[in-house]
Amino acid sequence: MSTEPTTPRAPRRRRLTADERRELIERAATELFAERGYQGAGMSEIARRAGVSVPVVYDHFASKEDLYRRLLERHYADLRAVWGRHLAADESTEARMAHAIDAWFAYVQSHPFAWRMLFRDTTGDPKVEAIRREVADASRAQLLPLMDAEPAVTAADGSAAGVEMVWEVFRGSIQALALWWYEHQEVPREQVVATAMNALWVGYERVARGETWSPREA
Repeated sequence: MSTEPTTPRAPRRRRLTADERRELIERAATELFAERGYQGAGMSEIARRAGVSVPVVYDHFASKEDLYRRLLERHYADLRAVWGRHLAADESTEARMAHAIDAWFAYVQSHPFAWRMLFRDTTGDPKVEAIRREVADASRAQLLPLMDAEPAVTAADGSAAGVEMVWEVFRGSIQALALWWYEHQEVPREQVVATAMNALWVGYERVARGETWSPREA
């Protein structure tokens, strides 16, 4: 009888589910789009980073454009959920706004690649830029009803255009601040949130009390 030691078999690797493979692809693609932009990200490199073959990527996404749109929709939906969760909370308007802004910057901090893809990447491709605008416009349309419910937003001008302008002020301010923060990550998030609140909330809180500016008063 042989007394030679037997080599233990390597444990069988668990086969990933379709959802798990899709998640790997989306994570790898978000990272690559953020690093290289739309034009510089190839499906073969996305597949390599995800640890799958190129045909597997195409099993889940018909094209690079399809994958890009999916990622834009996914991350915009995540950010909408942040606003929706906190603006609907049973708290004072000030607390809701502070918690929403803090959670929004927390998402930026924990998803740097998603952030760069959403707000820094410009493709130069008219077709892809149209996709970006389409997804961003659809996301904004879903957010505006939340803003319309805030007294501080509607006190000065409750028209549809007025609410949309208020959102553009919010969006532009916090996105610009987040881009600055990306280059100055030594600044603590609490300080960034305080700056945003000082710039945004203080003014809207005065508006909610009935104090508004008019060109005739300047």
